[in-house]
Amino acid sequence: MRAQERRPALPGSILTTLVLALIVGACNPIYLARAGWAQAGILNSREPLVQVLTAPDTDEETRGKLRLIRDARHFAISELGFRNAGSSYTTVAELPSDTLALVLTAAYRDRLEFHTWWFPIVGQVPYRAYFSTSAGERAQQEMEADGYDTFLRPTAAFSTLGWFSDPIYSTVLRQDQVGAVQTILHELAHNHLFIPGQGRFNESWATFAGHAASIQFFCNRDGGGPNTTWCLRAQARWTDARRVSRFLMELEADIRQIYARDHPSTEAAIRVRDDRYREALEDFRTRVQPSLEASSYPSLAREELNNATLLSRVIYFHRLDDFQRVWQEDWAGDLAGLMAWIREEAGERPDPFQVLN
Repeated sequence: MRAQERRPALPGSILTTLVLALIVGACNPIYLARAGWAQAGILNSREPLVQVLTAPDTDEETRGKLRLIRDARHFAISELGFRNAGSSYTTVAELPSDTLALVLTAAYRDRLEFHTWWFPIVGQVPYRAYFSTSAGERAQQEMEADGYDTFLRPTAAFSTLGWFSDPIYSTVLRQDQVGAVQTILHELAHNHLFIPGQGRFNESWATFAGHAASIQFFCNRDGGGPNTTWCLRAQARWTDARRVSRFLMELEADIRQIYARDHPSTEAAIRVRDDRYREALEDFRTRVQPSLEASSYPSLAREELNNATLLSRVIYFHRLDDFQRVWQEDWAGDLAGLMAWIREEAGERPDPFQVLN
């Protein structure tokens, strides 16, 4: 982003992070202490956004992205009614690498089902974050030794759901303008609505909200408009996301059907599903990926498919066409109204996806 420079840390970040780690530490105190300490170090490096914007050593490209993020945050709060934003994304944190954290997911090999971890406040979650490569790889090896499919991937951002003032990580600023704004709006959507124990809904909802809000922002802002590059790119990326959603949902349905059939043994079922995964990967590379307009999804084309890699992606891409339909047809494009309604209704349903029926 710019030359590293020592400035006074924002007060209280280490203390509040470690206090929360101790509060929720009953499930795994060692893991949470390490995660809390890593997060404390990140939060303690935050600098106020206005200070970074006015610093003479901030390059113009970074300054432009930060202004867009600042304006998008204001747009989400004032025009879309996003709640619980607090002071999130009003500071900037410089990270020493391209990766904020590694996220591990694991799934059973004999059925299409996540292994989950339980944490107070958020409930069962189908992923776990690690702030060092060695810790993430060690945990992955342990899960594989126990017979699970696994997937370890980097992430550039995450939300603490309003518990802390999440910063704009330097990893986010390595994306282009549309990607940076979309990421921040995705994370703010988690602050606006998060249902404990409903990982698939939470992530798919945030995927929709991040894309839809970025379209609204870029296509209607002062200096923007429906024919601008950023507006068209935001729209194309949402179209791409829905194409990937269809591919993943069809593949998930096929894998579930494979497991539902009678097989001579578990190993036989796994061989059949592995054949389907190889076929699907080739289909993505030769048919789906070339049809994408603004996103190539390189990791999906590169990584071998298994139950963990499939499920870890499906949770971000479930029923995106239905979100689009409800937004445009049922709510006539009224995004603020739709987001407020989903926030009120989703948590009241046995299955939050019922709001899309």
